[in-house]
Amino acid sequence: MALLWYTLVVDAHDMAAQARWWAETLDWKIGYEDDEEVVVAPHDATEDPVETLAEWRRQPQELVFVQVEESKTLKNRLHIDLAPHTSQDRDAEIAALLERGATHVDVGQPDDVTWTVLADPEGNEFCVLSSRDR
Repeated sequence: MALLWYTLVVDAHDMAAQARWWAETLDWKIGYEDDEEVVVAPHDATEDPVETLAEWRRQPQELVFVQVEESKTLKNRLHIDLAPHTSQDRDAEIAALLERGATHVDVGQPDDVTWTVLADPEGNEFCVLSSRDR
């Protein structure tokens, strides 16, 4: 048995703002939005029914942002790793994230790591890895 990793759900104080921040960060689209959730999806994600299991398994994951009242109090136990392509300027990508509201975060990482730990505008940690081509 194998299930499809369908979505990653992110709690947010302002789900619409968080969804738009991540959609811009990933160059994705808002796939669905109502009063309960905002879905951020890759541009090639389909909203059409999928007929076969093989097609179903090829569907891309999405992010779903839901409204919560409580505040984040601890380091995330799950986080997203982002990676620039070797043709991209990693430092410029990080600078752009910081200009849009990300912040540097110390989660105990050593100084000589090859990734940078940041947090989105609501404090959810994520990493920008070293540039790569796969």
